[in-house]
Amino acid sequence: MTLEFPRKAALAHPPSLHPAYTSTVLRAPQKPLIIVPHTLSELTGPVYGHDKVRESDCDLTRQHAGEPQGERIIVTGRVLDEDGRPVPNALVELWQANAAGRYVHARDQHPAPLDPNFTGAGRYVTGPDGRYRFTTIRPGAYPWRNHHNAWRPAHIHFSVFGPSFLSRLVTQMYFPGDPLFPFDPIFNGIPDARARERLIARFDLETTMPEWALGYQFDIVLRGRDATPTEEPHDH
Repeated sequence: MTLEFPRKAALAHPPSLHPAYTSTVLRAPQKPLIIVPHTLSELTGPVYGHDKVRESDCDLTRQHAGEPQGERIIVTGRVLDEDGRPVPNALVELWQANAAGRYVHARDQHPAPLDPNFTGAGRYVTGPDGRYRFTTIRPGAYPWRNHHNAWRPAHIHFSVFGPSFLSRLVTQMYFPGDPLFPFDPIFNGIPDARARERLIARFDLETTMPEWALGYQFDIVLRGRDATPTEEPHDH
């Protein structure tokens, strides 16, 4: 797996400057990017911080004393390279709003309830087949003041680290049939409609657990012409 994610596939990736997404006007690079040479620390295996990734990190419904409010879901898929090969030992991080569309974040002050039993963050290290699996709560839509009556579709953020912290992919997963798709400039910042479709998870009855949780499949491709489009982690 290569360490540098290409941005030449213009139709599959949102531009850094997308005026409809107003914060990019201030955040988009104004000068050419500088390539930083890799050192030994970037070429060796990833280090996940001081705390080990625990089994409980991937079940966001059991991180507190009680159960969170909302619809339980299972989100699973594989991390793949550009040739469709599984990527093992990749750190997959997830963060999201709760069922009411509220993040546990100081900047999120819109009047929706916080859930004392839901933090909205998890981690998973892929196995030999490149697969990850999270149990969580379906997030709610939320207002974000980008334009008049602006609401984000329900989505889950993913971050994937490959062999080093320089090989990071950040993306968002959406849910099928969301009525907010036509109005969201982040989703529509990707020019190619087929590439946008790859950001939408697929409902999967085989993943669904009877009387417990609906299941969704969402594969993440780290590089290639058909790679899952990336999003910069601008919002929350």
